[in-house]
Amino acid sequence: MPVTADGLPGTAAPGVPAPPAGLVVLGRYDEAPGYFVNRPQGSDSWLFTWTAAGGGELRHGSAATRAGAGDLVALAPGSPHGYGVAPDAPHWRFWWVHCQARPSWLPWLRPYDRGDGLYVVTPTPAALRARVESAFHRMRTDARRPPGAEEPAPGREAPDDRIAVAHDTVARELALCALEEVILLTAGAARRRPPAPGLDPRIAHVQELIAADPGAPHTVDSLAARVALSPSRLAHLFTRQVGQSPMRALREARLRHAARLLEATDLPVERVATASGFVSPFHFHRVFRERFGMPPGAYRSGGPMVGA
Repeated sequence: MPVTADGLPGTAAPGVPAPPAGLVVLGRYDEAPGYFVNRPQGSDSWLFTWTAAGGGELRHGSAATRAGAGDLVALAPGSPHGYGVAPDAPHWRFWWVHCQARPSWLPWLRPYDRGDGLYVVTPTPAALRARVESAFHRMRTDARRPPGAEEPAPGREAPDDRIAVAHDTVARELALCALEEVILLTAGAARRRPPAPGLDPRIAHVQELIAADPGAPHTVDSLAARVALSPSRLAHLFTRQVGQSPMRALREARLRHAARLLEATDLPVERVATASGFVSPFHFHRVFRERFGMPPGAYRSGGPMVGA
């Protein structure tokens, strides 16, 4: 039986489960102090929130953040999470979307990873906020539109229905395209977190290269060439400042990337291995089990979120 907006609570209460995985469900709330949602089991889908006004607090696993106007926060599947109005905020007006993330979004979000699958993209420049808000309105309109229906006239959308569920393929894809616009606008314009104090800028750049494309055929030689260091000097500096070798950091990035692909896509395990930079499927299975305590297939069927 399809899920409809009528079957979902107008405002989530503590313990209310997240929408089923596979749907695109979204809404806009303006909540007063005291509003809080607690999901000890987490969610099978991603949750994106964008704060329009006021302030919220979100926690995911062991990570937490405060969200102010213009902040995009993403919670990956699989970890306990909770969110609500910040203690000192008069209210929290925010958009939220439950969906499966497109794999192409992950490189845009990764620089804003706060750990345990919590991504905080902050802040959206004021000049872009109207466009982001417009994208969310368009997302809601597209999600509500019946197949083959005409574009509604401006201002004629149903103002009393705060939740929309996209069922058919066209509605889902249009809604995801609008969300992708939001992610590109915010992640492309937000200020990235500065590197750790004392971190050599060349080492920070190597970390960025690895994070941006962990599946690329990086080697110590190729990374060293990008930052004008000898391979031995890069290996020495990287290990001293980061606490692990460049290749160990690369393997960890590839495993995290593979885990996210297993969570967010239906790609065969062999293709996940290749897309994550592992040449040998056997080697991929072995190191994945070592890292996450289970083989890739079992992880996809219900394993923990990346960051465990």
